[in-house]
Amino acid sequence: MNEVLEHRPLAKQSIATSGCYLFEAFNPPAVTADSAATLVMTDLSQVPSATIHAEATLDEANHSMLVRGVRLLIVVADHQRIAGVVTTTDILGEKPVLVAQQRQCSRGELRVADVMAPVDKVEALALEDVKKATVGDIVATLKADGRAHAIVVGQGTDGTQYLLGIFSASQIARQLGVQMIQTHEVARTFAEIEAVIAGV
Repeated sequence: MNEVLEHRPLAKQSIATSGCYLFEAFNPPAVTADSAATLVMTDLSQVPSATIHAEATLDEANHSMLVRGVRLLIVVADHQRIAGVVTTTDILGEKPVLVAQQRQCSRGELRVADVMAPVDKVEALALEDVKKATVGDIVATLKADGRAHAIVVGQGTDGTQYLLGIFSASQIARQLGVQMIQTHEVARTFAEIEAVIAGV
């Protein structure tokens, strides 16, 4: 006969009279343009991926971004296979308006699948290259692509490709000490980053 474990409530303790303080959550380190690129990469083995399904509405995607404090969501299909990516600009920019006009429907009828960048149009960085790169290299890469994000992929032991990390221009700016204005303008973000790198 199996022994039944007895569960007991834990002992209580008083809050310290000298004060009890909030424990600061992990803050990413300050970096320079010559710092290792991995210091500004969101490591998806440590931080859960911000995902959404292709059939979600644009309002659901926007709400998900606001709640999570991100500007990019990974669009997933069956078995966690990546179907594409969708950004704040894709949802709040002119793209939904143009798609709605073409389809003669309202913006509210659109789904993430209608405005996302499908996986076959998404380019990624290889983790091996990222490990040898600097923060400045990543800034140059994002600027050359005119994008605020880059995804990093690598291969598992089984040879399957996995999404391992994400670079975000706004995250890089914060770690460089740039006082960011919340904007969807990628060019302004890079102008502010480059001013810091140049020591202006």
